[in-house]
Amino acid sequence: MTVRPMRSVHAGTATSPMSHVQLGGPETGRVVVLRKLTSRLMESTTLRTERLELRPVRDADVDRILEYRNLPEVTRWLLRTEVDPDSFRAAWRRAAEDPDDHSMAVTLDGLVIGTVSLDVVDGMGQPSMPPRTEAHLGYIFDPAYGGHGYATEAVSAVVAYAFDRLGVRRITAGCFADNLASVRILEKVGMRREQHGVGDSWHAELGWADGYTYALLTETWRHETRP
Repeated sequence: MTVRPMRSVHAGTATSPMSHVQLGGPETGRVVVLRKLTSRLMESTTLRTERLELRPVRDADVDRILEYRNLPEVTRWLLRTEVDPDSFRAAWRRAAEDPDDHSMAVTLDGLVIGTVSLDVVDGMGQPSMPPRTEAHLGYIFDPAYGGHGYATEAVSAVVAYAFDRLGVRRITAGCFADNLASVRILEKVGMRREQHGVGDSWHAELGWADGYTYALLTETWRHETRP
C-alpha cells in the first residue's frame, strides 16, 4: 500500500526547509534552536503500538526497504516508480539530517515492513503566520504484510505523534483515486477528502488519472478519533 507524495494544492507555495527563517531578524536564533531541539527529539523517538514499533530509519534498513520498494505492485501507485539503490540510500541519509523530516521505519518483531513519511512545512498564509504548522504524510508498505491492518495502525500512530508531540495543526496526503487501499487507510485514520483532481496525474498504465487530496485538522482528530 502506498501514498504518493503530496502535490502543492496552490501554485507557488513550495517551501525549502529554511524558508521561514529571516536572516538577521529577531526570530532567527529562536528558530534555529527550535530546529535543533526538533532534530534531537526525532533521533530519540520510538513509537509503539499494539503490534508495531516505529523508529527513525537506519542506514542498515535501506536494503530491506528496497526488497519491496521496487516491486511492480508497489511502484504502480507511486509518482516516482523504480529507484536507484545508491540514490535511494543517499536520499534517506539526507532525510535523517533534516529536522523537518519525521519519517519512520515500521517494524514487526524487528523486521521492517514499511515506512511512514512525515514532512513538517509552513502552511499557507499572510505575514506573521506561525511557522511549521502543517505536515505532509505518505507511506509505503511491503505488500506481503497487507491485509492485517498494519498500515492503518502505523499511520494512526504517526498522526497522533504529529498532533500531540510536534504540535502541527493540519496533515495532508495525496493518492491516486484508483488506489483504493490507500483511500481506505486515509479515511480510516479520519482524514477527509478535500480535493478530487480530475485527470490531474499521469499514470504509466492508466494514462491521465484522477487524484485525491486528503487533510485532517488537529481539532477534528481530537473530537472524532479520541474517546
